[in-house]
Amino acid sequence: MQQKKQIKEQSLAAEQRLTVLWRRLGGSSFGRWIFDHILWYSVPYSGSIRPHVEILSLGYVEVSMKDRRKVRNHLQCLHAIALANLGELASGLAMLSALPVTTRAIVSHIEVEYIKKAYGTVTATGIAKAVASAVKKPVRVVVKAEIKNQQGEIVAIVHVMWHLSSKKRR
Repeated sequence: MQQKKQIKEQSLAAEQRLTVLWRRLGGSSFGRWIFDHILWYSVPYSGSIRPHVEILSLGYVEVSMKDRRKVRNHLQCLHAIALANLGELASGLAMLSALPVTTRAIVSHIEVEYIKKAYGTVTATGIAKAVASAVKKPVRVVVKAEIKNQQGEIVAIVHVMWHLSSKKRR
């Protein structure tokens, strides 16, 4: 019995671990704090903006970022690349939560439209359609993330093209 459990746990892909971890930790503020720190450590570049995952479900995520000096530009608003980083992360978490375990995703293109200066805490919403079955041939999928300020105004829209392919066996 123990051996079956170990095999099952080893077969969990990163995408499954992400949603399983969120189900375990996302229900409390302390659990979300732990989840955020695991995310920051696992994805160091995205961790540099100190994102906070608010909601994570199949193909849907809300991630916030607080306004702090390290993510501002010379105009004292949130830096364009910090916003792009947040949008890419929201898109990626949505995409990863929607993939079957046999599929991997790699960013192949990113496009950001900056609509207005961003101040204060901003929240990125990423939505990805669930991929129902294993990807046989490589395919590209675009996932959109909208970033809004505390007033609910859109400050940036990020379109991320994901290259989906079958995972190589190790």
